[in-house]
Amino acid sequence: MFLELNSITKHFGEGESRVEVLRGIDLSVEKGEICVMLGPSGSGKSTLLNIIGGIDSADTGYIAINGEKTADMNEKELTRYRRKHLGYIFQQYNLIPNLNIKENIEVGAYLSDSPLEVDDILKTLGLYEHRHKLPNQLSGGQQQRTAIGRAIVKNPDILLCDEPTGALDYNTSKEILKLIAEINEKYGSTVIMVTHNDAIKNMADRVVKLRDGVIRKNYVNETKIAAADLEW
Repeated sequence: MFLELNSITKHFGEGESRVEVLRGIDLSVEKGEICVMLGPSGSGKSTLLNIIGGIDSADTGYIAINGEKTADMNEKELTRYRRKHLGYIFQQYNLIPNLNIKENIEVGAYLSDSPLEVDDILKTLGLYEHRHKLPNQLSGGQQQRTAIGRAIVKNPDILLCDEPTGALDYNTSKEILKLIAEINEKYGSTVIMVTHNDAIKNMADRVVKLRDGVIRKNYVNETKIAAADLEW
């Protein structure tokens, strides 16, 4: 099993204000799958994504990627693990304002031992002709494409997407989802995407529904459709 989550729990606060955010999460994801996590606000999905990404740590349980357990790693090993295995796409683009588009993507390449070709990614993302522009000269969709480029240039095993279309309009959202599907197919990255948009589950190989810190449903999608054909 490529990605394995075993008995993950997490709480925030203490005493009267203690909240159990995750209550024993078990989940396995195969290499190359697109896994979409759905759930209302407060269901624990973003916390779970952050724990997979090594941004947050679990109270109990463990995560293993290709048999490597994050709980066994010290801080230096964990940093190396994040750099080697993971790419992050957030709702906020977090681009560096005084670097041009190509340079923003190159930042990701510096973090990798085996980065992908930057110009190839710029062309895949439809950004090649914009490569010398600064982020504030681009639309929201183009900035999100740049953020995706920075994440995938590292050639990560796992692409973690936290509401990647949350700040975008309908048509731009579909373009970004098509792009994520193309990247999954072209580079073989495993994709884990958190969203509150129920329609996005239809492009997934695996659908996980969370509520109150527990997985309520976890199933393989037998009727997967192309991102371009999604409607909501």
